[in-house]
Amino acid sequence: MKSNKKELSPEQIEELLGSLKTRFEKNMIRHKGFEWDRVQARLETNTGKLWSLNEMEITSGEPDVVGHDKKTGEYIFYDFSAESPKGRRSVCYDGEALESRKENKPKNNAMDMATAMGIELLTEEQYRELQGLGEFDTKTSSWVQTPADIRKLSGALFCDRRYDHVFLYHNGAESYYAARGFRGSLRV
Repeated sequence: MKSNKKELSPEQIEELLGSLKTRFEKNMIRHKGFEWDRVQARLETNTGKLWSLNEMEITSGEPDVVGHDKKTGEYIFYDFSAESPKGRRSVCYDGEALESRKENKPKNNAMDMATAMGIELLTEEQYRELQGLGEFDTKTSSWVQTPADIRKLSGALFCDRRYDHVFLYHNGAESYYAARGFRGSLRV
């Protein structure tokens, strides 16, 4: 059950860590040379980040470790669901785009949802890194961080994988589709 508090119960923490550990061990190609015990130790000392990971999990993002920042000690998580996370689709790009729609407004927008979850939208570079680890968004697409100069002109960027290639596209930021959501990243 979703809570308004940004903390998890001990039972929720145990369940989340179990899911993350199973996914981590099943997909070692994503994080060669990493040890789950070190990742878990880092997670257990960052309960606010655990809440964000749980938000990624309950919106069907299937978060997993993709990297480690040796300078900060942070582990980097991305959404690895095969398609854009189900709980984050049918959203326009940001709050400004949502407000600009006069009718048929979506229920939410990607940027505000990501902020509320404590995560960031993937950049184009991160999205391409993700695609190097598998095939994602073959039937859906995902909003990615959009440069300010494009956003200023009412545009926004999204990516997908078609014809065994990763594509970057543009659309009006106010657009939304049932098959478009967003993928996030989190540093813990």
